[in-house]
Formats: sequence, structure tokens, C-alpha cells
Amino acid sequence: MPPKQEPASPAVSAVPAVAAEGAEAAVGDGPSVSGSMAVLVMAATAFSIAQTTVVPGVGALTEALHTTPANVSWVFSAYLIAAAILTPIMGRLGDMFGRRRLLIVALLLFAVGSVAAALAGSIWLVVAARVLQASGGGIFPLCFGIIRETFPERRQPGAIGLIAAIAGIGAGAGLLVGGLLLDHASWRWIFWIGAIMSGAAAVGALRLRESGTRTPGRIDLPGALLLAVGLTTPLVALTQTSSWGWGSPRTLGLMAAGLAILVCFGLFERRVAEPLVDMRVLGRPVILATNFATLLAGSCMFGAFVLVPQIAQAPESVGYGFGLDATGAGLLLLPASVAMLLIGANAGRVSLRLGARKPLMGGFLFAAAGLALLATNHGSEGVVIATTCVVFIGIGLSMSVVPNIIVVSAPADATGQATGVNALVRSVGAALGSQVVATLLAASETADHPLPTDGAFTRAFWLATGAATCAALAAVLIPRHRPAPNVDVTSVPPADSGADPAAAATMGQPRADRPA
Repeated sequence: MPPKQEPASPAVSAVPAVAAEGAEAAVGDGPSVSGSMAVLVMAATAFSIAQTTVVPGVGALTEALHTTPANVSWVFSAYLIAAAILTPIMGRLGDMFGRRRLLIVALLLFAVGSVAAALAGSIWLVVAARVLQASGGGIFPLCFGIIRETFPERRQPGAIGLIAAIAGIGAGAGLLVGGLLLDHASWRWIFWIGAIMSGAAAVGALRLRESGTRTPGRIDLPGALLLAVGLTTPLVALTQTSSWGWGSPRTLGLMAAGLAILVCFGLFERRVAEPLVDMRVLGRPVILATNFATLLAGSCMFGAFVLVPQIAQAPESVGYGFGLDATGAGLLLLPASVAMLLIGANAGRVSLRLGARKPLMGGFLFAAAGLALLATNHGSEGVVIATTCVVFIGIGLSMSVVPNIIVVSAPADATGQATGVNALVRSVGAALGSQVVATLLAASETADHPLPTDGAFTRAFWLATGAATCAALAAVLIPRHRPAPNVDVTSVPPADSGADPAAAATMGQPRADRPA
């Protein structure tokens, strides 16, 4: 049965009328939309879980593959670097060739990488497989683009908010899943689970409706090369700071070289007829300020994922640890992950009523408050569970409205690359945050005390608090969206007509989820 068509009324007044439907707004309007949403959720979950399932497996990989912790660290570093590079490229390819098609390709590449990692017999084969897995970084921007073009207008904020929330929820759930698999199966199942989920999502994606908007052109290979080198160079320096030191000539030289190359990339893209990343779009004040806030949020978010499990698994003899196994450490974050899911699913409704800027600022401030509480008191499991819930609720609220801001502010034919760059910025923030945290903790270790001190964890939590606070200040810089005249939605085609309902409904009128 085809979806029910909207009554003839202005779109701006129609949206608040359905806002009270709540979280189910992400999956309404009939089986076609709900089925599509299920596929997109599975795709996003497969990739987000893979980011952290490996975290509890450092020791198991070191022992099973007869290598060192330094070599195992490249399982994370190579993944983050490759994801940062490939995400905007996959988004651009989706704009060019169709987002459904590229989503299937990204899922299949992710599945192949997962299988290769599960079968690997050496640490460097695992690292190579993780690079292939990183092509799944395009899953999130492709999902956002599919929602914008194929979902009814009123369903988009809730759907985008839910997919965005999965980025954090999956990362938290990945710690629990990884712990369970390590404690009760094998490290290889950390990768098999990703292969199974992404393969199933790829099959489901065959039934998605292809996006209608295309941006024909060719791949900007010189720009892709500049972006790859510009991102890889400083990220390699960040991953080596524990051995080189923050002030060493190699660290500072690589960071300076990477920044210089990225400046050249920006200048080059402005002169190219068909750029990989349209700097005119990224230079819009709304998108620029939102990406800066995302960079800071990514660093504090991933820092929390690193710090809490380490406290949970540290022995009680050190004075701050809980002595839990990998499963117990994952369970410690489970309530917070559930809270993030609930707030993320309803973030679209909040943004409909308040605009996106207020939830963004409020969420960052809420996360900062939770991180400050963790800095002052992380001495018991109950306190850590309660305060991580506060942190994850804040992050879930803020990061769930970020894609809505980007999608609203970017042209329809640049949705993929705009959301792809936002995902890239989050990956860079995560790499920065995790490495800064690791450096702080390692600096407190001595030969007599090989584990980090309680003071080191306190300083790391305060640093994350500062990053979340700065993210809230950056959100203040996001300008209000200038409204355009209203239009009647009687001319909007039904969702199953093959036309682009989002583009038709928003042409010449303000979006209800504008960043106000």
C-alpha cells in the first residue's frame, strides 16, 4: 500500500504537527521507509562497532600473532588514517554514481576486509585488512544522502539523528561485543562479526531506492593524493608521539608538513573544475563552525571510550581500578550506550522544536559536565556508570543533530562530500584525542609503576572536559539559518513516485530542522 500523501498545507506548519510522534519518526511512512531504515541502521552499526571491538583485543593480538604492542597499535592507526582519507572520497563517488550503489560497494569492501582480518596469520596482514575495512567510512555520509533524497521530508531529522547516534552507540557496544568474544570465543570473531553484519546489510541494500540527484564528473586524483598525504603525515606523527615525544623535530616536522600540504590541497581544490571537495560548500559559515565543533567533540568522545575501559580493567591494587575483565568493562558502558540510543533517536524531534543549534550547544555542555564529574570522582563503579551516562547523553544529543545541520546547509548534489568531510573531521578528532590521552597516561608510567597513575586519568578527563566546552563555544559561532519564503506542499510528489520529495519540499522554503 503506498504511503499516505500529506495534506495541502505549508511544510513549516506540517512538521511540528508530527513532531510528537517521537522516535518512531525515524521509521514511519510505511514498510518501504521502515525497511530502508532497518538496512541503514544495520549498515551503520556494522561499521561503528568495528571501530572499538578491537580495543579489548590488544593483548590477545599481541600474544596470538607473536608481535609487540607497538605493532598492534597500527591496527588502530592505519584504520583511522585510511578511514579519514576514504570517507570524503566515497561520499564524492556517491554524489557522482548513486549513493545506493556506493553503499553496497562500501559494505562489500568492508566485509572483504573483515574476512581477511579474521583469516590473517600476521599482524601486518591484519593491518592491511583494516585499511580495506576503512572503506566503510563512507557508510555514514552515504546513509545521510540516501535519507535526504528518498525519505519523506518530515521523517528526515529523526532518521538522520538515529543514524548519527549509532556512531557513538556502536562504539560503546563494540567494547562489550569485543569483550564477550575475547572471553568466550577467539579474537578472530571480532572480525567475523563485522563480516556477517556488513554482508547482510549489503544484501538488504539491494532493495533500497537509488538516489535521484547525480553530480556527473570525474575523480580528482591529484586532489585525492594531496588529501591522502596531507592527512597521513600528521596522523603518523600523532601515533608516534609516545616514542618520539611531542617536541621532537620529527613530530613537529611531520605535523607542519601535513598542515602545509592540506593548505595546498585547499588552494588546489579551489582551482579545479571538478574538485574532490568543494571548498565553497565547506567554507559556508554554518558548515565550517559545525566541522570545528565536530573535531573537538570527536577528541573528547573517543577519549572517554579509551579512559573508562582502562580504569575498569586496571587491578584494584593500583587504587583506582575495578579489576574487571573485558566483558565487565564493556558492561560498564552499556547503560550509557542505551541512554545515547534513546536520546539520539529523539534528537530529531528536539531539533524540530528548538532548531539544531540549541541542542548542539546543550549537548556539548552536558558532556562537559559529565567529564568534569569523572575528573573529580571515578573511584567506584556506580559513580562511573552514572557519570558516563551524563557524558553519553550529551554526546548523543549534540552529535545526532550535527548531520542534520550539514545536510540542511549543503546543496543536495553535495550532500555526500559535505557529510563525508564531517565524518573525516570526526575521525581526525578521534585520532587526536586517543593519542593525546595515550601520551598523558604513558608519561605517568615508570619502571617501578608500569601502570598509569590516578592523577594521569584525572588530567586526561579534565582535558576532555576542556575539549567539550570548546565545542560548545564553537557551536555559538554557527549562524542562524536565514529563512526563505514558504511554499505549499501540495506540489510535493508522494514518497514512492520516484521523484525527490526532500528536494521538492524544501525548494524555496526553510527546513524545519534549520540550525537556529
